[in-house]
Amino acid sequence: MKIKSSLAVMAVALGLCSTAMAQRVIRIVVPFGPGAVQDTVARTFSNELGQILGATVVVENRAGAGGTIGTAAVAKAAPDGNTLLLAAASHTLAGHLFAKLPYDPIKDFAGVSLLGYSGYVIAAPSSMGVTQLADYIKYVKARPKQLNYASAGNGSATHLGMASFLAKAGLEMQHIPLKSTGDAVNEVLADRVQGVTAATIGLVGFRQDPRIKLLAYTGAKRSRFMPELPTVAEAGLPGYKFDSWLGLLAPAATPKAEQDRINQAVQKALNDPAVIERFKNLGVETSLASPDEFQQILRADWDNAGLIVKSSGAKVE
Repeated sequence: MKIKSSLAVMAVALGLCSTAMAQRVIRIVVPFGPGAVQDTVARTFSNELGQILGATVVVENRAGAGGTIGTAAVAKAAPDGNTLLLAAASHTLAGHLFAKLPYDPIKDFAGVSLLGYSGYVIAAPSSMGVTQLADYIKYVKARPKQLNYASAGNGSATHLGMASFLAKAGLEMQHIPLKSTGDAVNEVLADRVQGVTAATIGLVGFRQDPRIKLLAYTGAKRSRFMPELPTVAEAGLPGYKFDSWLGLLAPAATPKAEQDRINQAVQKALNDPAVIERFKNLGVETSLASPDEFQQILRADWDNAGLIVKSSGAKVE
């Protein structure tokens, strides 16, 4: 009888453990609204990641203040691996752009897993009548401070990408900060602003849209997803380069074992043929790295972000 009772207790305990594991919820916080690069990427592999980890993965948009509201929430979250941040270059850029932040972009986070890289595209409404970047530069230069460009918010990569381009080209445009890349692109499509610098994810679906003209790619070499587009350097602005990493960050005190577990699950998800194809369709070059390697990438990008912000002259009080 004692043996049967012990077995019954063990069975109940195991059942409770299984139920607890099944109920685990992991939040991937996206610090921008729907349609932003981070949002699209997070939803591209979240289901597979959840299946591998045996958890429910929920993508949560917490937009505002150039991505700093959602980022701050993750910095203050419990370091248990259940709250992650889908970050991009805007994460390190914000540290140099904002006069004050409620977190340290490097010290308050652990780089859990690199996901890949995405370049950006400079685009304008077709109504401007420009077909090449050189023509666009001439058009804007002739109208200083009279034209507008949209971005996913102050401090976002879409803000700094355009600001650094304008500074290098000697142009002046008014900045219209919005909540997401999708919102910024829609402003161009609706002919309400005269420019946007958006990740390939945000523009790859509009290559044949008559309302918008894609002018140049911001990477060091042409994108294999949009090979027809010249780089900004090729199109008349030598030395200009702007792209972004994408990755998962966790609160700094997250145990190394938990970081490694999530990293291994991400690597497995990114090796899934279906996920590979989805990333390819988004124009994202997947790239894998260990947590230690990703942390080194973050530190190097921190230094580079400082140079970009300084050259752009942009600042947010």
